[in-house]
Amino acid sequence: MTATAARPFHEAGPDLVGKYRSTRALTEALAAPLSESDATIQSMEDASPAKWHLAHVTWFWETFLLRDHLDGYALYNEDWPFVFNSYYEAEGERIARFARGMLSRPTLQDILDWRAHVDAAMQPLFQREELAPLIELGFAHEQQHQELLLTDIKHALSRNPLGAAMWEGTPPASTERERGWHEHPGGIALIGHDGDGFAFDCEGPRHRVLLEPFALADTLVTNAEWSAFIADGGYENAALWLSDGWGWVQENRIASPDYWRGDEHFTLQGWQERDPYAPVTHISYYEADAFATWADARLPTEFEWEAIARGQQPDEAQAHDPAAGNQLDHAGPVAPTGTADLFGDCWQFTRSAYLPYPRFEPASGAVGEYNGKFMSGQFVLKGASCATVRGHSRASYRNFFYPHQRWQFTGLRLAKDI
Repeated sequence: MTATAARPFHEAGPDLVGKYRSTRALTEALAAPLSESDATIQSMEDASPAKWHLAHVTWFWETFLLRDHLDGYALYNEDWPFVFNSYYEAEGERIARFARGMLSRPTLQDILDWRAHVDAAMQPLFQREELAPLIELGFAHEQQHQELLLTDIKHALSRNPLGAAMWEGTPPASTERERGWHEHPGGIALIGHDGDGFAFDCEGPRHRVLLEPFALADTLVTNAEWSAFIADGGYENAALWLSDGWGWVQENRIASPDYWRGDEHFTLQGWQERDPYAPVTHISYYEADAFATWADARLPTEFEWEAIARGQQPDEAQAHDPAAGNQLDHAGPVAPTGTADLFGDCWQFTRSAYLPYPRFEPASGAVGEYNGKFMSGQFVLKGASCATVRGHSRASYRNFFYPHQRWQFTGLRLAKDI
């Protein structure tokens, strides 16, 4: 964007300003159904209170944009960085993650007032072309927390014995789909972000990988298929499981995906009858790997998945649209429905460890802590989920979680050797 003279906020840099406004508005719309108590509770250390998400993304804008780049800007409250910093060591001490649910103050309204203050203060920064990449990072960061807000509050509400719903109604029905396969003959594939548009640092550098012939399913595994896995003793057969996974199953008495109860499952619309044709979700890497073994298949590598997403095979040159499928467009209940698209519905486990690509270098400064330091002990997931803001993901996108975690909308797409 070319730097210009100062203009009214609603006219300044329409692309960045419009995206900033819509991003910030969506975050608040997602939290709008919540009471003060709903927004404050923290149900486990992996999850954060909705109120904390609203504040943390605002801390990000205030710290890395306003504090560092707006002359004369004074922090809204000098005590708040301690409680709303997430993991940035360069930004100093912070409250322990498991204690975020103890933050009865500031109130939800206090945080909304802070958000409004920061939004107004951001006005002159949209005119500065050199800040556009950092502003784009702020958008991507807030979009990630919009998804986390939904998945974290779903976990918290599910622990309420009253089966509290965030929204009324019932999820849409899914349609049974016959499984087909995207076949790839193998060969050299180009992997990683191609430099067109925004990407996180961990998505590059672009590099070559050698693929053996394989096929990737054109459907996600469904609830009905998972029920068959359970009925066949899938959670009781150690031969299907990785050693760590079997230990996790035994220690935690795991017998089904998270949020399952009889023929029901918990959703953002409360307890609902489980749709057999909808994609299974809220499973761990351990479960995904065990199911794939049971199904005489395997999980894809992240490189195989990306090659298919980019259309890098002779018989399917068309790339898959990362903005297609069941993704988040506006505030409201979300659930997997089983579309024909590669993106959407559920984040899809791969068998690839989350590691740096060749010649990877983290960004300089505190924002360099965003991804690189987490490249240990986690697995890559590809695609997008029903709670991912449409337009946020892309073929090179690398989501990542530890193998036991399953509170996100995580599912699987089978692969096989050919």
